[in-house]
Parts: sequence; C-alpha cells; structure tokens
Amino acid sequence: MTELIRENSVSGWVRGGNKERVLGRGVDWWTIGVWLALVVMGWVNLYAAVYDETQGAFELGLDYGKQLMWIGASMLVALLVMLLDDKYYHILAWPIYGLCLAAMLSTIVLGREINGAKAWLVLGPLSIQPTEFMKFAVSLALARHMSGYGFTLGRWRGLWRVGAIVGLPVAVMFMQHDVGSAVVYGSFMLMLYREGLNRWIYIVSGIVLGLFFGSFWITDTGLLMAILVGCAAGFGFIHRNWRAPLVWLASVALVSIVVWTGARFALDVGWSYYYVLLAVSCLAVAVAAIAARAARIGRFWVLVVLFFSSLAFVSASGVVFDSLDLHQQKRILDTLGVESDARGWGYNVNQSKIAIGSGGLLGKGFLEGTQTKFDFVPEQSTDFIFCTVGEEWGFAGSIAVLALFCVLIMRLVKMGERCQEPFARIYCYCVAGIFLVHVLINTGMTIGLVPVIGIPLPFFSYGGSSFLAFTLLLFVALRLDYGAGEEIER
Repeated sequence: MTELIRENSVSGWVRGGNKERVLGRGVDWWTIGVWLALVVMGWVNLYAAVYDETQGAFELGLDYGKQLMWIGASMLVALLVMLLDDKYYHILAWPIYGLCLAAMLSTIVLGREINGAKAWLVLGPLSIQPTEFMKFAVSLALARHMSGYGFTLGRWRGLWRVGAIVGLPVAVMFMQHDVGSAVVYGSFMLMLYREGLNRWIYIVSGIVLGLFFGSFWITDTGLLMAILVGCAAGFGFIHRNWRAPLVWLASVALVSIVVWTGARFALDVGWSYYYVLLAVSCLAVAVAAIAARAARIGRFWVLVVLFFSSLAFVSASGVVFDSLDLHQQKRILDTLGVESDARGWGYNVNQSKIAIGSGGLLGKGFLEGTQTKFDFVPEQSTDFIFCTVGEEWGFAGSIAVLALFCVLIMRLVKMGERCQEPFARIYCYCVAGIFLVHVLINTGMTIGLVPVIGIPLPFFSYGGSSFLAFTLLLFVALRLDYGAGEEIER
C-alpha cells in the first residue's frame, strides 16, 4: 500500500484498475512542442495584424484577445482528449459524424450568412462554423469504416461508401455556397493513396484538372487537338499498342481536313463554332472506329470512350464554372492570368504580395509593417494572416513558419506509420492531409498561386471554430498514437 501511494505521488495515475498508466509516458512531446510554437507565433502575428496602440494586449474586444480565450479553451480540450480512453474515438465515430452533419444542415435554415456563405450558427455571443468540425468527424468516420473487417478499396462497394462519407458534407457545403471549404476535402486523397487506392484514379484526376485549366488557357481548336493526341498517347502507353493511336490520329486528321471545308459553310449560316468542332470530331471518330475494325485493332473502344468522356467533361466544367458566384469566377480567372484587375477582384492578392515582398530577407520588425499597420490588406487577421508574417519577419520568418508546419505534418505521418491498428493509421493520415492542404492553399492564396477561397491558416488565422477544430484533430491523433504505444507495452 505504501509503495502504491509513493508511486501515485511521484507519477500521478490517470485511471485505475488493470489499465493504469503514467501521464506523459509515450506522449509525442516533440509534436506538442511544435504545436505550442505555432500557437505562440500565430497569436503574435495576429496581435500585429490587428494591433491598436490604445488597447492592451489582453483586450477581449479585439481579435487577439478573443483568440487568447480560444487558445485557453483549446488547451483544456487537448487535456481532456489525452485523458479520454482512445477506444471511445472508435465507438463515437458515427455519432459524431451524424451530429456534425446535422449541425451543417441546420445552418441552411438557421445559419447566418457571412462573406456569401451561410455556414455559421449563432449561439448567443458565439458564432460556430460546423464545417470546421466536420473535417474531424469525416476523419473519424473514414477511419472507422475503412478499418472494418473485410474492407478493401479494390471493390466498388468500398469505394462508393468512402465517396458517400466524404460526399455528403461536400454536397451540404455547396448548398451553403461554401465552395472553399469543400475543396479541402480533396486532402483525403493522401490517405486513400496510402491505403492502396488505384494509381490510375490519381492520373485521371490530374488529366481532369489539366482539362479544366486548359479550357481557360487554350482555344477550342487547341484543346480539341490536345484531347485527341492525349487520348491516343494514353491508349498507346496503357496497352503498349501504338498502331491503334496512329490509325486514330491519321483518320481524324484526314477526315477533319476534308470535312472542315464543308463545315465552314455551316459557320456561314450561323452554326456555333463549338458545335461545328464537335460535329467534325464525331465524324472523324466514327471513321477512325471503322478503320480500326478493318485493321482488327482490339480495345479501340477504350480510346473512343476516353475521347468522348473528355469532351463531356470540358462541357460540364463550363457549366459548373458558370454556376459559381461572380466573385468566385473572377478570382479563378485572376489567378490563372486570364483577367487582371489589381484594383478590383485582384486587390486583396495584389496588396498581400506587396506586403510579403516588402518584408525582404529579415522583415521590417515586429509591429513595423506598414501594409499591416494601415490595413491595406483586407481580411489580414483571417485569410491573409500569412502576409503579416512575410512583411514583419521576412523570408526567413516565412520559411521558419513553413518549416514548423512541415515538421508537424511529417510527425503526423510518422505517427500513422508506427500505429499498428488501421484505425489510428488512417486517422493520422487524414489529419496530415488536412493540415497539408490548408497550409498549401492559404499560403498559395497570399502569393497569388491559388484562387482566394477563404481557407484559414492553422493556428494563425483568427477564428475560434477553426482553432478548436485543428487542436481537436491534432490531439486525437496524439492520443491514438499514445494508445498504440500502451498496447505495445502491455
């Protein structure tokens, strides 16, 4: 009894029975240290972004004062997460998913519209964004479903269920007009790749993105030629049969040259240029298919399907683009360089680039940023917080912040790899992907490489929902990693 009391007083029991453990043993303190460093740096830069010399550092009426309260609340949540048995995250995965999805749906009717998105619930003095917590819920749900007995990504049943888990909240976000948050859900592709998703899905996704952006940069004729050649090259590479692509390209070229002369008459009588191109292409494809059959070339239908699928996607992408709000369209066009409006739609990004560029190598110093001090950059405490880092701490400070995020993401990947249970591994990879996409998109927005879609920088951007959600994501991963260590010890 004396030994038990002595051991209790020295180490501190967290729970009793035959599952007792010592708090701190096996915890990844390096990751917690990186988290604390990011929290401190984030608050310092938030303070600089909204600095008011007439107010104190703990003024609760300003963003940095409110953020201090959220930091304190997040630390309390982090402690509770570490004390809770890790088995409950497996048990509660589906209830949490359902609760968060219901909260998102309620915003459509009861929510408040901010910056064009109806995604906030107002609870007294607090504004909660359920979308931020939905990322945590989807990560848990994916880990629960994909770690189940008999699950495999090689079957369509497994794929469509994973797609449904991710797709349901994404559909609600489109209903909320919160397209930016929906983009983040592409981060789960990192976890799916680790779990063995077919690599051709990633290749097709890359082609789809290429077609989407190509539809802005290339003329209709050039895009059509690129699709023709790309489909032929893809068919030849996959099937190691280059005779079929040659027949394809020769037939299309010959028919196009002959028919285009007649098609010009159709243009003269008022046909749309796009429909003439489509008609010529379809006729050329039909001739190519006949030639392939005569030459006894197998699997030629794959090439035809690829071609028409590409055409259909280009048409659909135009419809999707037209369905976006005007400010979203303008931001995409401005980022791609199709249009330029530095004083209009591109004002935020232009001022952000000026602020970051003016910082030089070592920056202007704490509270010395002129772009920041005089509010030239809109939303500089939220979406554009990184421009404060670049202006006041320069290139060196920006690299230091990005290096810390890289370390954090790599620690999450390492935690996932050393976890023996699929549930913990899948969850850790989900969190790593979420952090990676947030950092890439947010920093990309501030330097004009990514359209402005309102994605916060973890632990830097002002916002209680996002700060609490990121902390929850990280510390549940730490708790699962800690629990895996306990299992190994036992």
